[in-house]
Amino acid sequence: MSASPFDLAGVAAYRAWREQKLDTAPRRIEDIVVEVADPRRLAVEQRQRIVALNARCNMAIYVGSTGTDPDKDIPRLLGEQLGLKTLDGHWLTDGDGISPLSVIGAEQRGERKDFIPYTDKPIRWHTDGYYNAPERTIRGLLLHCVQSAARGGENQLLDHEIAYILLRDEHPELVRALSAPDAMTIPPRLDESGVARAAQPGPVFSVNADGTLHMRYTARTVSISWRDDAATRAAVAALERVLAAPTPWTLHGRLEPGMGLVCNNVLHDRSGFAETPDKRRLLYRARYHERVAAA
Repeated sequence: MSASPFDLAGVAAYRAWREQKLDTAPRRIEDIVVEVADPRRLAVEQRQRIVALNARCNMAIYVGSTGTDPDKDIPRLLGEQLGLKTLDGHWLTDGDGISPLSVIGAEQRGERKDFIPYTDKPIRWHTDGYYNAPERTIRGLLLHCVQSAARGGENQLLDHEIAYILLRDEHPELVRALSAPDAMTIPPRLDESGVARAAQPGPVFSVNADGTLHMRYTARTVSISWRDDAATRAAVAALERVLAAPTPWTLHGRLEPGMGLVCNNVLHDRSGFAETPDKRRLLYRARYHERVAAA
């Protein structure tokens, strides 16, 4: 078995992996775009391209021809073709496990209106599902655009493996601190019945069973608790510095109708947006326990 590049003692393995990673990492959003006809029925070469991009840089943008078609089968069937099968349903998703991210009719959406993804407010850097228990780790994420906003709603994307490299190159101890099993804790969520979700401690960086890197992170400053020691404080500050200014590998773009992001839960944010009566933003979000893989 080859040494893991994510073992802090494996310097040679890390250097070899790092060199290949940086040599092939995309620096323009255009570098990860895949033109498709119908995402529900990918051609072989289209599927292979999306899978290959995710293997190389953990994300791909598809541009399809479905436009403003609100069919939820578009993201669901696309995910199935890419090895994404186990949808992570939770209390805010629809019964099919796919969430409509929209501010339309917020007054009818119950508790959804209290959560930022269902508003027009900006969202800071994060990976999805950072509050999930380990057995419900979100490794795959699919966002499908039905309608973009009149203005705003852009995303920044950063491969979490690049963030890892930038931190480890600064000092390996930063990665060590963020890999502690209690580095970041999400406090319990309470409702009228008591504790609806228990406190969830966990690492920022961890390694999946297949040897790939996983990242669990949010830049929010409320409803989050960091391990109270100097090493963790230094590591969190270093990660905030990495994300505060664009890197050569930070990608920028906006999803338009028929487009989508399929990724291994990379770091991403969202700018605030404004709507008009005929341009009300609607994205479908599907979260999966698997990473993108050849089906």
